[in-house]
Amino acid sequence: MNAIAPAEWDARIQLAGAYRIFDHLGWTELIYNHISLRVPGEPGHFLMNPFGLHYSEVRASNLVKVDTEGRIVGRSEWPVNPAGVTFHGAIHALLPGAHCVMHVHTTATMAVCCLEDGLSFTNFYAAQLHGQVAYHDFEGITVRPDEGARIVASAAGKPVVLLRNHGPVAIGTGLAHAFSLLWLLQRACEVQLASQPLGRLRAIPTPVLEACVRDSLNFDPRSGAGQDAFDALQRIVDRIDPGYRR
Repeated sequence: MNAIAPAEWDARIQLAGAYRIFDHLGWTELIYNHISLRVPGEPGHFLMNPFGLHYSEVRASNLVKVDTEGRIVGRSEWPVNPAGVTFHGAIHALLPGAHCVMHVHTTATMAVCCLEDGLSFTNFYAAQLHGQVAYHDFEGITVRPDEGARIVASAAGKPVVLLRNHGPVAIGTGLAHAFSLLWLLQRACEVQLASQPLGRLRAIPTPVLEACVRDSLNFDPRSGAGQDAFDALQRIVDRIDPGYRR
């Protein structure tokens, strides 16, 4: 890996750390799902997980570099998941500010994606996502290249897309930003699923929702749009196993 530019190597460490953080949080789905990160200084190239490895096995050195068409750049002992390339590639290609894309199948987020009304903006976490969420109708497994552009169109500039009957996509200006979006969504969905069976959910007035978005530390540049929280989790996985940095 000596030929890798320092900026790319740093990005690889951060992305591999994110995979270990997801594993630590229980956000894994066997060998499936994906986090992608744009390669610094290389327009059209991004990094994602090797298809066949569990998130606990991902390291900086085995991340796969691909172009927006899904072609592997350089050498890799592993393929990439075609279902991931379909929309990760399209998002990176069509949205210049999309530097990190995350997709998971957690029970809570998938359950909300299966609800006719989707996410309810009736709790502390959901309030911070007011106006930030779009929906895309289910088309089956995302292996058809043309669906990627339709997902981008459905997003309509929103950073969170709920793939109906499927799962969420978080689109961030950086890795920590995408993680912040997904963390908010995960907690919002967990609280929604816990509160819905108890009775009628109490509405939050729109001005309060708008204030929550403005005041959220998850979007505050003083905290690096969630970088401090991501760093705290990275310190935890470093204590568990820093081998992902290799």
